[in-house]
Amino acid sequence: MITAKDNARTRLLGARKAMPPGDRAAADAATWNALRAFLDEALDEGATVAAYRPFGSEPCAMLRRELPERLAERYTVLLPVTLPDNDLDWTVLGSHVVTPGTAERPWSGIALTGPRGSEEVAPACGVEAIGRAGAVIVPGLAVSHDGIRLGRGGGCYDRALARLAPAVPVVALLRDGEFGLAVPAERHDRPVTGVVTPTGGYTPAG
Repeated sequence: MITAKDNARTRLLGARKAMPPGDRAAADAATWNALRAFLDEALDEGATVAAYRPFGSEPCAMLRRELPERLAERYTVLLPVTLPDNDLDWTVLGSHVVTPGTAERPWSGIALTGPRGSEEVAPACGVEAIGRAGAVIVPGLAVSHDGIRLGRGGGCYDRALARLAPAVPVVALLRDGEFGLAVPAERHDRPVTGVVTPTGGYTPAG
């Protein structure tokens, strides 16, 4: 059954993909500058930030160097790994090691696919690790004025965000025109506290 959220996702993804590459690159640079300014005000150096690696037409996907590596210059960065039940485990950026053949692993880890398809292993921090974050950066396709986020439909982040303390900022990276839209809310939805857009910079939500 196609829902209102499905229709909104299709429309917003289409608009993102239709954006010329040069415009996307300029928007990504502006988004990064605004996000960096917000985090510099909100967090101390060395704090933990939960983030993700943007891909495709997502905001900040065209950054070189990529978003997590830029954040890691100042913060400890947690990256999500989707579990079979659609919950999120976390791993610390920079903790990946190439799997050493068939050698026995002395610690529990998460199997990952590296940039060239080689298997890597990351130490598993556990689903509760997001609770260490001083700020969380989340993907999204749209956010309403009251902070309801439209994601891709898996529900991963709604489960993860439920583990945060109420005061922790949760920031969605969006394109211009994606904030302030009517997003159908469901009981499990977890609101964000703010958004970053290329033109508007950081804007509180809720």
